[in-house]
Amino acid sequence: MYTLPSFQLSEDDAWSMVLEAGAGFYVRPTSSGLRSVFAPIVVDESRRTITTHVARANDWWREADGADVLVLVLAASAYVSPRHYPSKAESPGVVPTWNYVAAEIRGTVGVHDDATWTRAQVERQTDRFEATAATPWRVTDAPSDFIDRQIRAIVGVSIAVSSIEGKAKLSQNRPEIDHDEVQRALSEGTLADREVARWMGHD
Repeated sequence: MYTLPSFQLSEDDAWSMVLEAGAGFYVRPTSSGLRSVFAPIVVDESRRTITTHVARANDWWREADGADVLVLVLAASAYVSPRHYPSKAESPGVVPTWNYVAAEIRGTVGVHDDATWTRAQVERQTDRFEATAATPWRVTDAPSDFIDRQIRAIVGVSIAVSSIEGKAKLSQNRPEIDHDEVQRALSEGTLADREVARWMGHD
């Protein structure tokens, strides 16, 4: 991922963004070209392994064991219009752009066609995303025979992480007056716009 130093996230911030986003596109090469699947992301404490699962009916996992993978994570994204640049009154040479927060994770796929492994992954994943709920839902809340059928319909996937790169392009390259006006304008826009404005308030 091409990243100017001013837009680059630290490794810690990149992982924090991935955890907040919660899911991404897992892209891998196959004999018939690139294939992707959008799936949740569960990061272990060491940050060296990601786990998820995919539908058994989805061929993405077949012959994937040992393959290179690129996990693409997008946390926020919005169009930025030059009309939000007050500085254009003195310097009219401006163009539209896009603000976004994203990460690329590279690694190697491990396939786990094993009900015990996959159930444990599902339980960890559920606990991860239910953690903030007042009354979290647990896998054990559902009938055991139902869960068994669901587990048989999915395949576990792990990613041995080799690298992560994070990027937050949030008008840092514009004069402060432009940055602040872009943030203000996006904060009054769509849900996607408002999410970018929220990230702009982090820097």
